[in-house]
Amino acid sequence: MLFGDEHVRRYEETNGEVGHDWEQGAPVLILTTKGRKTGEDRKFPLIYQEHDGGYLVVASKGGAPDHPGWYKNLLANPEVKVQVKGDKFAATARAADDEERAALWPKMTKVWPAYDEYQTKTDRQIPVVILERA
Repeated sequence: MLFGDEHVRRYEETNGEVGHDWEQGAPVLILTTKGRKTGEDRKFPLIYQEHDGGYLVVASKGGAPDHPGWYKNLLANPEVKVQVKGDKFAATARAADDEERAALWPKMTKVWPAYDEYQTKTDRQIPVVILERA
């Protein structure tokens, strides 16, 4: 099973032929954020779903009490890069508001049911992030 930096490397080398379809068939994209402290590119393989011409990802960190670093990065700078298979594009990231999240959460748990379990592990509301093409 691919994970972390190795997942990103193989995904980019093969335009997603290796790494797009992850565990239990969950689709994965590569999200590139600017490090909020370093300003350097940081890449993350994330489960996604299509939504209104853009994509959704979830800032779960497995239900940890704190948000993942990539989410903190995009709060500091919402201009990101996305790769879905061979499609590479600039996007703007934003957290879904409460109403949007209520509608979008089931779409994400359908592809990765463990998100519901992760939410029970933490007091924070796990964000659903909308990636809109720039």
